[in-house]
This record gives sequence, C-alpha cells and structure tokens, in this order.
Amino acid sequence: MRFLPRDRAPSVLVVGAGQVGLCLAAVLAERGLRVVAADIDLEHVERVRAGRCAIAEPGLDQLLRDGLASGRLTVTADLSAAAGSDVILLTPGTPVDADGRLDSSNLEAACRDLAPRLRPGHLVVVKCTVSPGTTRTVVAPLLSGHGARPGEDFGLVHCPERLAEGQALAQIRELAVIVGGVDPESAESASVFWRNTLGVPVHPVADADIAEAVKLASNWWIDHNIAMANELALFCDAFGIDVVDVVTAANTLPKGNGRMNVLMPSVGVGGSCLPKDPVMAARAAGDRGVELRTVTTGRAVNDAMPDHAARSLTDQLSKFGTDPAEATVAVLGLAFKSDTGDLRRTPVAPFVAQLREAGCTVRLHDGLAEPARVRDVFGQDPEPSIDAAIAGADAVAMLTGHREYRDLAPADLRAATRAGCLVFDGRRYFTRDEIESLYEHDLRYRGIGR
Repeated sequence: MRFLPRDRAPSVLVVGAGQVGLCLAAVLAERGLRVVAADIDLEHVERVRAGRCAIAEPGLDQLLRDGLASGRLTVTADLSAAAGSDVILLTPGTPVDADGRLDSSNLEAACRDLAPRLRPGHLVVVKCTVSPGTTRTVVAPLLSGHGARPGEDFGLVHCPERLAEGQALAQIRELAVIVGGVDPESAESASVFWRNTLGVPVHPVADADIAEAVKLASNWWIDHNIAMANELALFCDAFGIDVVDVVTAANTLPKGNGRMNVLMPSVGVGGSCLPKDPVMAARAAGDRGVELRTVTTGRAVNDAMPDHAARSLTDQLSKFGTDPAEATVAVLGLAFKSDTGDLRRTPVAPFVAQLREAGCTVRLHDGLAEPARVRDVFGQDPEPSIDAAIAGADAVAMLTGHREYRDLAPADLRAATRAGCLVFDGRRYFTRDEIESLYEHDLRYRGIGR
C-alpha cells in the first residue's frame, strides 16, 4: 500500500485526546503500535500522563496506564510527532452552533497545524462526526495548503466513529469500520490498516461523503427510535398497559434481515452525539432545501421527556396523598446513560429542575459521576452514599440502570424510606417479578409508560 509502511507496523498520531481519541490510542498501543495522543488541553494532557483520566470509560484508566508504562503510548500537546508517524487519526470535537450547523473550527485548526508537517506517504483518517462533504471540501484543501495533494502525496479517508459510551473499548476491538476514501488507494490503505491493527471487518463505501453520512444516519435512527418508544409509552399510559410488555412482544416480529427493534422509553436522551448529530443532519439538509421532519419531531419528543417524567412522579405523589412541596425525592443516577458517569446534556438535569419547581427537596446520587461535575451541572453536592440519599425519602427515582442500583433490594429500600415510598423507574426497567416484590414490601411503583 502506498500510504502504509511495508516493512514494519505503522506508527500512529491521534489528534484529539477525548473519549474517542484516547480509547483508540489505548487500544492501538495495546495491539503493539507506537501511538502518540495529542491534545491542546494542557491540563488534560498532564492528568492523562499522571494516570488520572477523567473519561468515564470502563477499563480505559488501566489500559492507558499500561500503554504509558510500556512506552508504546505517549500523550502530548505537541503535534511535532506528526513527522514520525505514519497514520494520523483526526478525532477533535465537532459540536454544532446555535443554529444546528456543524462547527468545524476544531477540525480546521487541527488541519492547519498538520498541513506543514505532512510528508509523502502519510495516511490521514478523519474520525470525527461531520456533515457530508466536509472531508472533501474542508479537510482536503486545508491539508493541501503547503502543496501536498490528497490521494497522491498523502492518503485521506473518512472512517466514522460509531462507539457507544461504556462499551467503546470492546467495540473498537469488534465493530466493522466504515471506510470512505477520497481515492481508491487511500481507501485500500485505510482498510489494510484497520484489518491488520484491530483485526476487525472493514466495510468500504464509494467515497468519504457516504462515510460521513453513515454516522449521521446511525444517530438519527437511534434518536428517532427512542422518540417512537417514548411516544409509545405515552400511548400505553393512556390505556393502562405496560410499554415494556408491548415492546418485548412487538420485537419478535421478523423484519428485514433481523427483527423489529423498538428501543426502550426513558427519562430522555443526552450525551454528546444523539442530541447533536440528527440536528446537524437536519441543518445540512435544510441548507440544501430539504426538510427533515422526523428529526424535528424526534428531538421535540425526546426533549420533552424529562418534564413529562418529573410531572408523572409528582402527580403520583399527589395521588397517594403526599404534597410534592413537602416531599423528599432521592434521584439515583445522574448520567445520561447507564453504567457511565457522563453528565453531558443529561436529561436528569431538567428532570431535577422540574422537581425543584414543584417544591420537592431533591437529593442526588451517582457513584460514577465526578462530584465536582455534579455540582457544576446540578448546583448541589451529591450524597456520599445510596443510604444517605434514600434515608426518609418519599420517592426514589432510578434514572439510570447502574449496576449498584440494580442490586438494591426492596427490603433495603423499605427499611430506609418512608412508608409507601414511590419507586419511580426512569431507566431501571424493573421486571414484573421485581415490581411485585416492591409492592410486597409496602412500596409503590411508577415507570415511563408503566
């Protein structure tokens, strides 16, 4: 391959040491490659060097420490390592602006810094989420600023990142990689790189534009599917039936190459991707005269769920004779996703705000979230333990399915809380047997669409 060394394993520079970049760097170092992870955040670089990574990805801390100790992984704020690297992975953050358009400023800055450091034979892989055409019309011209030509002097491809937080390391080792190059030689070189280093399947597409659209399509589908599940929960509420029973049975229907796959309803959608990527797609389409109505509808449904869930909890308290303004609610799980501590755009924040507006006294707990970050997002300190959070509570809202909450026994809940305490299920998904056990212990239950 023209854009890979023939006589040795390639060395790698990862530009952007965030969630995606660090996970990739750690796994590639684990596979024996020499990897440099670069980031402009000096404090973040120093923390990672010291083995204090703040990214809540199970197993990442140890993998980083192993890589650093072996000497195969280096973390730096200096892009001069580009000169000695064969493959450059671009993973800077790509948010959207107030209008929903891609903000490519971080990616553009990285390209400008890299351009004078490119040498013949480099393979540049764009891994960040962008609107279709960005690799071809933004990245390629910027990297060509010093005379190098994509597809001739250096390889250039887009390989969308499709990792689920909390499962990122396992998925890097297993998921097929989508490869879309600006030319066939770039695509083939990238395909060989991923096959040889990770041993994963590769799915080539015709060009970088298609690869860029894959990530947007994936998160658009997930967000819309969750919106459908959330509205299905409202529908089931109206008829007094259990949405989990409906989803479980509906998903037995063969459809396409598999089965129906309606996802589960929840307190809402958060994180850095799902609330952003469909909006990016809608804005990019709108700029070309196409209205994506499913994006707008899905986002509206999912954004409304925290308020709906909070009102459902307070209405249930009132139904049982407890004034919400005099109630104490323990909120267990603050992250946007189960078994992570990530509070980015967490739907629990507007849920808590709605409870406070109703006059509730709110206690917070999340064993995976950084306490300082909890203070920043929620404006109050988390409780030091589950016991402290639930002591004397009128309601316990389980808004993630963290393992520590799945192991919380009804007898322990009953012993710590007030008589007739309401257990509110925002993402714990209690089974029928578990719900029966709650009632047997003089607890009450309410869920999203249940």
